[in-house]
Amino acid sequence: MRTLVKSQSRRIAYSVVGAAALAVSGLAATAPAATAAGTHHVSWTRSCATPTHVGVMACNALRVTSVTENAPMGVHPGATPSGYGPSDLYSAYNLPTGGGAGQTVAIIDAYDDPNAAANMATYRSQYGLPACGTGCFTKMSQSGSTTSLPTADAGWAEEESLDLDMVSAIAPNAHIILVEATSSSNANLGKAVNEAVTKGAKFVSNSYGGGESSSDSSYDSSYYDHPGVAVVASSGDSGYGVEYPAASKYVTAVGGTALNKASNARGWSESVWSTSSSEGAGSGCSKDDAKPTWQKDTGCAKRTVADVSAVADPATGVAVYDTYGGDPGWEVFGGTSVASPIIASVYADAGTPSSGSVPASFPYAHTGSLNDVTTGSTASCSPAYLCTAETGYDGPTGLGTPNGLTAFTG
Repeated sequence: MRTLVKSQSRRIAYSVVGAAALAVSGLAATAPAATAAGTHHVSWTRSCATPTHVGVMACNALRVTSVTENAPMGVHPGATPSGYGPSDLYSAYNLPTGGGAGQTVAIIDAYDDPNAAANMATYRSQYGLPACGTGCFTKMSQSGSTTSLPTADAGWAEEESLDLDMVSAIAPNAHIILVEATSSSNANLGKAVNEAVTKGAKFVSNSYGGGESSSDSSYDSSYYDHPGVAVVASSGDSGYGVEYPAASKYVTAVGGTALNKASNARGWSESVWSTSSSEGAGSGCSKDDAKPTWQKDTGCAKRTVADVSAVADPATGVAVYDTYGGDPGWEVFGGTSVASPIIASVYADAGTPSSGSVPASFPYAHTGSLNDVTTGSTASCSPAYLCTAETGYDGPTGLGTPNGLTAFTG
């Protein structure tokens, strides 16, 4: 039995420009491609329960639970894994293979994943990535202990497997630190961020969020203000609306896209990740957090979310290996929890940030070195760019998605 009660699965219908459907639970196929078309229904569930109290965070991982085909799509039961793998992400985002050498990337999550190291080893082996031996991976508590770890939790374990697999894919030669907070409170997760920086991480991924509050400015200064460190946070999976810590002026807020293979020069197309229900890339105008000096949009006097983006749509999700709490192994995940560790790892590939810098500002100095996402929306809002893709900056996708490493240097 799973140790966490999951929220009710969401179901969407979408048209896939692809050769096969994503699938799990014994029904598997290749990742979306551009050679066939058909309509599918994909359902998924949130890995973490929605927070009910201010100051409590939830992870932004969405696990695909089923695929029902409305047209023959060449599904082959037993094929594994499904979902995008490292080579797809390198191609889509013009990234080098073998990145991350000499860098330390930290993943911040709540609770323990007892199978984290073993699951990551399986993922890396499947895709021919370097084995993660001594000195490659360290798991610790928010106080830095490697022996006294938090209570295990199946939902957050899915998040941890997702995060570790994405860092392994994009920065396979980096040292990875998984810092597990005692609980999902913003205070404990923030202490885990501080511990990661103390341990030498220059790139910190936070795939969680919760409601904004009047305490955010205090959290900013206590936990997220780390000059010379790329602190990254997912923008949320509930469409138009702002989450914290993505709203912090000290972090790179990461929105989400639907990523499909295409017959254009790039070989890929992207649009805003959104559904007909309440899910989609988080975006909007903060109520509480000050606008950073490098943000120049005029329709929001405070912090605008997001800054950049990457794949997040469960319908164009990524392969993840997870076995804790009854998970079967190979699964497909979406959510801005996919996008956050991808972007943190792109920063790592780009090299150590300059001393005293705020890496969230780097993409704003290199806007021409991103894939501008110009289609799709999550809602109807005013001004429209806060929830609708436009040429140049917009809320759901920020300045765009990685096109090489230039936009993440500084």
